Amino acid sequence: MSQDITADGLNQLMNAKRAGKTEITLKKFSKVLLGVLAIAKLRGHVESYEQDGTDLKVTISKLNGAQAIKPRLRCSVQDIDRYTQRYLPAKDIGTLILSTSQGLMTHQTAQEKNVGGFLIAYLY
Repeated sequence: MSQDITADGLNQLMNAKRAGKTEITLKKFSKVLLGVLAIAKLRGHVESYEQDGTDLKVTISKLNGAQAIKPRLRCSVQDIDRYTQRYLPAKDIGTLILSTSQGLMTHQTAQEKNVGGFLIAYLY
């Protein structure tokens, strides 16, 4: 366990996926991790997540890869295509998650709104 709760949560999701599990309980979570899971749910990678007291139960559906980007790189609108080529497996497959001044959003939404930010994670 490191001090980055988002990276730990995504690593635990991938470990559960590799072990063949479809449900996992996370003991530590943050608002950023909840935002990442909300985007993952919209994209169909996570079926559901619900907070149960101090635990977070996550049901995995179509997740092939998820990882936090360390260090969190600053990304302008012009550089988003370069980072999608770097982190995602192919064109139009996967999602980069950016932390912008307007909240967490996918790289497609950031390009539409013409907003840059910091790279948080990627999912595919």
